[in-house]
Amino acid sequence: MDDPAAPASARPRGGGRGAGRVQKSLAKAVAGEAERHPGTVIEAFATDEHRLGLKPILRRVWAPRGERPVAVGHHRFEWLYVTAFVSPKTDESFWYLSTGVSKRDFEDMLALFAREAGAGRDRIILLVLDNAGWHSPPGLTIPEGIFLVYLPPYTPELQPAETLWVHLDEPVVNRHFDSLAELDAVVARQCVRLTADRDRIRGQAGFHW
Repeated sequence: MDDPAAPASARPRGGGRGAGRVQKSLAKAVAGEAERHPGTVIEAFATDEHRLGLKPILRRVWAPRGERPVAVGHHRFEWLYVTAFVSPKTDESFWYLSTGVSKRDFEDMLALFAREAGAGRDRIILLVLDNAGWHSPPGLTIPEGIFLVYLPPYTPELQPAETLWVHLDEPVVNRHFDSLAELDAVVARQCVRLTADRDRIRGQAGFHW
Protein backbone atom coordinates (compact mmCIF):
# COMPACT_ATOMS: atom_id res chain seq x y z
CA MET A 1 0.00 0.00 0.00
CA ASP A 2 1.21 3.53 -0.72
CA ASP A 3 2.17 5.84 2.10
CA PRO A 4 -0.15 8.86 1.77
CA ALA A 5 2.12 10.85 4.09
CA ALA A 6 5.07 10.58 1.72
CA PRO A 7 5.88 13.70 -0.34
CA ALA A 8 4.48 13.67 -3.86
CA SER A 9 7.97 13.54 -5.37
CA ALA A 10 8.67 10.32 -3.47
CA ARG A 11 5.48 8.60 -4.58
CA PRO A 12 5.15 7.07 -8.04
CA ARG A 13 2.58 8.63 -10.32
CA GLY A 14 -0.26 6.68 -11.84
CA GLY A 15 0.16 5.24 -15.29
CA GLY A 16 -0.41 2.20 -17.43
CA ARG A 17 0.58 -0.13 -14.63
CA GLY A 18 -1.58 1.58 -12.01
CA ALA A 19 -4.31 -1.08 -12.11
CA GLY A 20 -1.70 -3.78 -11.60
CA ARG A 21 -0.39 -2.00 -8.54
CA VAL A 22 -3.88 -1.77 -7.08
CA GLN A 23 -4.44 -5.47 -7.73
CA LYS A 24 -1.21 -6.33 -5.96
CA SER A 25 -2.02 -4.06 -3.00
CA LEU A 26 -5.47 -5.60 -2.61
CA ALA A 27 -4.18 -9.16 -3.01
CA LYS A 28 -1.51 -8.53 -0.38
CA ALA A 29 -4.02 -6.94 2.00
CA VAL A 30 -6.56 -9.76 1.50
CA ALA A 31 -3.90 -12.43 2.10
CA GLY A 32 -2.69 -10.67 5.24
CA GLU A 33 -6.16 -10.31 6.73
CA ALA A 34 -7.12 -13.87 5.78
CA GLU A 35 -4.06 -15.13 7.63
CA ARG A 36 -4.83 -13.04 10.71
CA HIS A 37 -8.57 -13.80 10.66
CA PRO A 38 -9.15 -17.30 9.24
CA GLY A 39 -12.75 -18.01 8.30
CA THR A 40 -13.75 -14.33 8.28
CA VAL A 41 -15.47 -12.74 5.28
CA ILE A 42 -13.06 -10.29 3.60
CA GLU A 43 -14.43 -7.92 0.94
CA ALA A 44 -13.29 -4.89 -1.04
CA PHE A 45 -15.22 -1.63 -1.16
CA ALA A 46 -14.31 1.71 -2.70
CA THR A 47 -15.19 5.22 -1.57
CA ASP A 48 -15.11 8.67 -3.11
CA GLU A 49 -16.68 12.12 -2.66
CA HIS A 50 -18.60 14.19 -5.18
CA ARG A 51 -19.36 17.91 -4.91
CA LEU A 52 -22.69 19.30 -6.06
CA GLY A 53 -24.03 22.76 -5.50
CA LEU A 54 -26.14 25.69 -6.54
CA LYS A 55 -23.80 26.32 -9.47
CA PRO A 56 -25.68 24.44 -12.24
CA ILE A 57 -24.40 21.27 -13.89
CA LEU A 58 -24.86 21.66 -17.63
CA ARG A 59 -25.05 18.92 -20.25
CA ARG A 60 -25.80 18.95 -23.95
CA VAL A 61 -29.39 18.20 -24.95
CA TRP A 62 -31.23 17.62 -28.22
CA ALA A 63 -33.03 20.62 -29.71
CA PRO A 64 -34.90 21.31 -32.98
CA ARG A 65 -32.66 22.44 -35.80
CA GLY A 66 -32.06 26.18 -35.67
CA GLU A 67 -33.13 26.52 -32.03
CA ARG A 68 -30.76 26.99 -29.14
CA PRO A 69 -31.71 25.11 -25.94
CA VAL A 70 -31.98 27.16 -22.75
CA ALA A 71 -31.09 26.01 -19.25
CA VAL A 72 -32.04 28.27 -16.33
CA GLY A 73 -29.21 28.80 -13.87
CA HIS A 74 -27.97 31.09 -11.12
CA HIS A 75 -24.32 30.65 -10.15
CA ARG A 76 -23.98 30.51 -6.38
CA PHE A 77 -21.07 28.86 -4.63
CA GLU A 78 -22.86 26.84 -1.95
CA TRP A 79 -22.00 23.16 -1.91
CA LEU A 80 -23.36 19.77 -1.03
CA TYR A 81 -21.08 16.73 -0.84
CA VAL A 82 -22.04 13.14 -1.53
CA THR A 83 -19.84 10.29 -0.30
CA ALA A 84 -20.40 6.85 -1.80
CA PHE A 85 -19.15 3.49 -0.56
CA VAL A 86 -19.55 0.75 -3.18
CA SER A 87 -18.67 -2.93 -3.50
CA PRO A 88 -18.03 -3.84 -7.15
CA LYS A 89 -18.41 -7.52 -6.25
CA THR A 90 -21.61 -7.55 -4.17
CA ASP A 91 -23.25 -4.44 -5.79
CA GLU A 92 -23.88 -2.94 -2.34
CA SER A 93 -23.72 0.84 -2.09
CA PHE A 94 -24.02 3.28 0.79
CA TRP A 95 -24.56 7.02 0.28
CA TYR A 96 -24.07 9.92 2.69
CA LEU A 97 -24.72 13.64 2.24
CA SER A 98 -22.87 16.46 4.00
CA THR A 99 -22.18 20.18 3.61
CA GLY A 100 -18.40 19.87 3.81
CA VAL A 101 -15.40 17.56 3.80
CA SER A 102 -12.87 17.22 6.60
CA LYS A 103 -11.05 14.52 8.50
CA ARG A 104 -13.68 14.68 11.25
CA ASP A 105 -16.50 14.36 8.69
CA PHE A 106 -14.79 11.39 7.05
CA GLU A 107 -14.17 9.76 10.41
CA ASP A 108 -17.87 10.05 11.27
CA MET A 109 -18.86 8.60 7.87
CA LEU A 110 -16.42 5.71 8.29
CA ALA A 111 -18.01 4.87 11.64
CA LEU A 112 -21.53 5.05 10.17
CA PHE A 113 -20.55 2.99 7.13
CA ALA A 114 -18.90 0.35 9.33
CA ARG A 115 -22.10 0.00 11.39
CA GLU A 116 -24.44 -0.14 8.39
CA ALA A 117 -22.22 -2.52 6.40
CA GLY A 118 -21.63 -4.79 9.40
CA ALA A 119 -17.86 -4.40 9.43
CA GLY A 120 -16.16 -5.99 12.40
CA ARG A 121 -14.97 -9.37 13.54
CA ASP A 122 -17.23 -11.27 11.14
CA ARG A 123 -16.82 -9.02 8.09
CA ILE A 124 -13.58 -7.26 7.22
CA ILE A 125 -13.75 -4.55 4.57
CA LEU A 126 -10.72 -3.38 2.60
CA LEU A 127 -11.63 0.15 1.55
CA VAL A 128 -10.01 1.53 -1.61
CA LEU A 129 -9.68 5.32 -1.59
CA ASP A 130 -7.57 8.17 -2.90
CA ASN A 131 -4.95 10.25 -1.09
CA ALA A 132 -7.09 13.27 -0.20
CA GLY A 133 -5.82 15.01 2.92
CA TRP A 134 -8.89 14.10 4.97
CA HIS A 135 -8.34 10.41 4.12
CA SER A 136 -4.80 10.32 5.52
CA PRO A 137 -4.12 8.14 8.60
CA PRO A 138 -2.55 10.67 11.06
CA GLY A 139 -5.25 11.45 13.61
CA LEU A 140 -7.91 9.42 11.78
CA THR A 141 -9.85 6.90 13.88
CA ILE A 142 -10.57 3.81 11.76
CA PRO A 143 -13.39 1.50 12.93
CA GLU A 144 -12.84 -2.16 13.69
CA GLY A 145 -13.14 -4.26 10.54
CA ILE A 146 -12.12 -1.44 8.17
CA PHE A 147 -8.68 -1.36 6.54
CA LEU A 148 -7.64 1.39 4.10
CA VAL A 149 -5.95 0.63 0.77
CA TYR A 150 -4.71 3.76 -1.02
CA LEU A 151 -4.75 4.22 -4.78
CA PRO A 152 -1.58 5.39 -6.53
CA PRO A 153 -1.53 9.19 -6.88
CA TYR A 154 -3.22 10.75 -9.91
CA THR A 155 -5.28 7.67 -10.83
CA PRO A 156 -8.98 8.61 -10.59
CA GLU A 157 -9.65 6.19 -13.46
CA LEU A 158 -8.90 3.33 -11.06
CA GLN A 159 -11.56 4.41 -8.55
CA PRO A 160 -14.82 2.43 -9.04
CA ALA A 161 -16.85 4.90 -6.95
CA GLU A 162 -15.79 7.73 -9.26
CA THR A 163 -17.85 6.23 -12.09
CA LEU A 164 -21.14 6.56 -10.17
CA TRP A 165 -21.36 10.36 -10.35
CA VAL A 166 -22.72 10.42 -13.89
CA HIS A 167 -25.80 8.57 -12.58
CA LEU A 168 -26.06 10.61 -9.38
CA ASP A 169 -26.17 13.84 -11.41
CA GLU A 170 -29.02 12.70 -13.68
CA PRO A 171 -31.91 14.45 -11.86
CA VAL A 172 -30.02 17.73 -11.31
CA VAL A 173 -28.37 18.53 -14.65
CA ASN A 174 -29.66 21.63 -16.49
CA ARG A 175 -31.79 22.53 -13.47
CA HIS A 176 -31.91 25.52 -11.15
CA PHE A 177 -32.32 25.04 -7.39
CA ASP A 178 -33.24 27.85 -5.03
CA SER A 179 -31.59 26.35 -1.96
CA LEU A 180 -29.33 23.57 -0.75
CA ALA A 181 -32.32 22.04 1.03
CA GLU A 182 -34.14 21.67 -2.30
CA LEU A 183 -31.04 20.18 -3.93
CA ASP A 184 -30.50 17.89 -0.94
CA ALA A 185 -34.00 16.41 -1.27
CA VAL A 186 -33.54 15.61 -4.98
CA VAL A 187 -30.07 14.13 -4.50
CA ALA A 188 -31.20 12.06 -1.51
CA ARG A 189 -33.99 10.49 -3.57
CA GLN A 190 -31.50 9.64 -6.30
CA CYS A 191 -29.18 8.02 -3.73
CA VAL A 192 -32.07 5.83 -2.58
CA ARG A 193 -32.84 4.83 -6.18
CA LEU A 194 -29.21 3.95 -6.87
CA THR A 195 -28.96 1.90 -3.68
CA ALA A 196 -31.84 -0.24 -4.92
CA ASP A 197 -30.61 -0.42 -8.54
CA ARG A 198 -27.90 -2.99 -7.98
CA ASP A 199 -27.75 -3.95 -11.66
CA ARG A 200 -26.72 -0.41 -12.53
CA ILE A 201 -24.15 -0.39 -9.72
CA ARG A 202 -22.71 -3.66 -10.97
CA GLY A 203 -22.56 -2.47 -14.56
CA GLN A 204 -20.91 0.82 -13.67
CA ALA A 205 -18.53 -0.03 -10.83
CA GLY A 206 -17.74 -3.67 -11.66
CA PHE A 207 -14.21 -3.04 -12.89
CA HIS A 208 -12.45 -6.02 -14.46
CA TRP A 209 -9.49 -5.58 -12.12
